[in-house]
Parts: sequence; C-alpha cells; structure tokens
Amino acid sequence: MPIPEEAIRARAHQLWEQAGRPEGRDDEFWLQAELDLKKDAATNPDEKSKTFLE
Repeated sequence: MPIPEEAIRARAHQLWEQAGRPEGRDDEFWLQAELDLKKDAATNPDEKSKTFLE
C-alpha cells in the first residue's frame, strides 16, 4: 500500500522543524519522510502511521 502524500508531507514538515527550518532542503526532508514512513509501515503493517494521525 502506498504511503499517503499527506502523511509524507506531515513527516517532512516535522523533520524540517526539528532541523531548525533550513531553506533549500525540501527534497532531503521529503525523501527522509518517505523512508521513515516506509520503514514504519514495514515494521507495523497493520497500523497506520502515527505521524499521519497527528
């Protein structure tokens, strides 16, 4: 099952804020968010991402 774009966006935003809101690193945070959520989905296939639910 693909990761919903809104979940990726929320996680990327969280990562961006944690990094101090740097400019010009959008792709980096988006890709890291995708990786995080895919790992989470592989570890917990029956649970929805906690990041998406926040």
